[in-house]
Amino acid sequence: MANETVVCTYRVRADAEERFRSLLTGHWRSLHRLGFVTDDAPVVYRSVDEPPTYLEIFTWQDHGFERAHEHPDVLMLWEAMDPMLEARDGQPKWDFPHFTKVMLDA
Repeated sequence: MANETVVCTYRVRADAEERFRSLLTGHWRSLHRLGFVTDDAPVVYRSVDEPPTYLEIFTWQDHGFERAHEHPDVLMLWEAMDPMLEARDGQPKWDFPHFTKVMLDA
């Protein structure tokens, strides 16, 4: 599997934003330290609307996605994030679509 970019969407409970941001700060760092993501720093966005939604965009190393789902440090971090999130407007608490780069003719 080639490197894939993931767009993580986190629908954060309003009362948990500060704690969530603290965990999110260490999320990519942990994935990177374990060799699961590329050296390219993540891009993070926060919605202007309330309650907050965060997007975190980064690229997995080859097979990093599968390896992350088996690593206890990563699983512990994701388990800590889960109760800070909420399903909203018919959307799940969080979702993680994966993308590959497409080159278009100019």
